[in-house]
Amino acid sequence: MDGTLYHGERPIPGAAEFVSELRARGIPFRFLTNNSSHPRAFYRDRLVRIGFRAETEEVLTSTLATVRYMKRAHNGENAFVIATPEVKEEIREAGIQTDFHGTPDNVLLTFDTTIDYQKINRGYHYILEGAGLIATHPDDVCPTESSYDVDIGPFIRLFESLTGKKAEVVGKPNRLMLEMAADEMGVSPSDVVMVGDRLSTDIRMGADAGTRTVLVLSGETDADMMARSPVKPTFAVGSVADIASELLDTGRLRRSP
Repeated sequence: MDGTLYHGERPIPGAAEFVSELRARGIPFRFLTNNSSHPRAFYRDRLVRIGFRAETEEVLTSTLATVRYMKRAHNGENAFVIATPEVKEEIREAGIQTDFHGTPDNVLLTFDTTIDYQKINRGYHYILEGAGLIATHPDDVCPTESSYDVDIGPFIRLFESLTGKKAEVVGKPNRLMLEMAADEMGVSPSDVVMVGDRLSTDIRMGADAGTRTVLVLSGETDADMMARSPVKPTFAVGSVADIASELLDTGRLRRSP
């Protein structure tokens, strides 16, 4: 969402109208974010506050995608959760046991803006004792209104280098997140169009899932970066405000029979 629909608390011009146009045309959609520092209600509230119509169930975060993955692939095993208090509570309410005796089944690493030495050290020792390492997403930095903040990626590499344990990473660019969104919308991944501003996550995820992609140049990526990248979008536009006129109205996003 950040860089595609808004910059921090500033909506990108025309973005709210684009979402309204999707509703008017009856096109299902989901708001996706790798940012696991807040529960999804936070992102719903931000969207509404800055002028979008949004429902909680329309937001899919990497946190919720990871919980679903754990419940499916790990039978909902317990975890030592490295997260903000609000996100830890969301994970618990979603069905992952955060209370355990001895060594937990997994260490679950989110974008924890309250991380400290104690959490890092406990996670390190649990992994040495046999716990798995699961991370919500791989981003090194998180965009802000004026710059970037350190994200989860460096901490993933820290745990991997210290323990020799390879992390299971669920969020973008892992195609699992797109497949979950498609399932929520009741469509196949081949009928999804992924819209985003990051080549390394948004566009790569769409490409790996075999879907069409729209790169918007309103966020991280500019035309020069796109030209140099081995990851190529299906379409590129200035912002989501251009999608209705340039792609929807011309039929370029419709799948051929």
